[in-house]
Amino acid sequence: MSLAPDITEQIARARSDLRMGVPVVLTGPQPALVMATETLVPQRLVDLMGLGGQPVLAITARRAETLKARVYDGDLARVELPADATPAWVQSLSDPADDLRSPMKGPLSCARGGSVRAHRVALQLAKDARLLPAALVLEMAGAEDLARDRGLTCLPLDSVEGKLLERSPLNPVVHARLPMEVSEAGRLHIFRPEDGGEEHYAIEIGRPDRAAPVLARLHSACFTGDLMGSLKCDCGPQLRAALAQMGEAGQGVLLYLNQEGRGIGLANKMRAYSLQDQGFDTVEANHRLGFEDDERDFRLGADILRSMGFGAVRLLTNNPRKVAMMKESGIKVAERVPLKVGLNRHNAGYLDTKARKSGHLL
Repeated sequence: MSLAPDITEQIARARSDLRMGVPVVLTGPQPALVMATETLVPQRLVDLMGLGGQPVLAITARRAETLKARVYDGDLARVELPADATPAWVQSLSDPADDLRSPMKGPLSCARGGSVRAHRVALQLAKDARLLPAALVLEMAGAEDLARDRGLTCLPLDSVEGKLLERSPLNPVVHARLPMEVSEAGRLHIFRPEDGGEEHYAIEIGRPDRAAPVLARLHSACFTGDLMGSLKCDCGPQLRAALAQMGEAGQGVLLYLNQEGRGIGLANKMRAYSLQDQGFDTVEANHRLGFEDDERDFRLGADILRSMGFGAVRLLTNNPRKVAMMKESGIKVAERVPLKVGLNRHNAGYLDTKARKSGHLL
């Protein structure tokens, strides 16, 4: 029946539930109850422990490396919860905020063998919800009955695994004229993903020729840099310099992608900033949180460019990964245009790390 939510809508519902601390159930040969650790409340942990079985804390291999936890499953580890586990203990393993004050978390017993499909999906759902990448997972035979009795969202594991790997289609919503300081011939286009995620924007300057490479920039949202003038990064100066170049050229497209903090969200970016204040560089901070160096998907930019009729770009970027992802997505990169602005004493170390560890051409 069309009134029932499809798998995409069920996943969106599950993301929302996890953000609010509500468990979700993954169904299939090995059904499991899943909770996000960031939004865990004491009573729900008590209830989870009372269900029997062996609940585990699923964490990424990056976070496990910091905790010195044994990784038997490639990209993740399953830390077995002791019978006296508390929310504080669970969250101390999930959140690196007190790692330096309390570096010894173990000894930790990690599960090995068996399927980790549910655990991998749980971690991806937490990431997609912009939460810390850590989840409590309890495999249990009666999970579906529990979901029905408690009104919990159920996701069929076979369906959700494939869907989480897909990129949600972006649909144009509206566009309108937007005179700006850099050019009065501006137009703002709004694109909305079908999976209920954040919208993305395209700022078009002038009327670029669709048959020629367009001057373009893929710019990831940066609340602190773009809006607040933060000196910890070079995002704000890059945004303004790119728009200024397009204004001078009389044409261009700036894609403003809502992938804050290299795709981990603003709250997690602030956690990374806090870790940087403790002496870790930007890459080390991401790893301690359990994320990769960069979680963004620049293919979104290629999708938007194609939908606007562009097939080739002169790309304003210092990041070779953006160039590679454009090419892999079928957008020709006729030229990489350097964008070296914004260096100051507060971000010199950050930019050096981007060059040394992330390959940025600075």
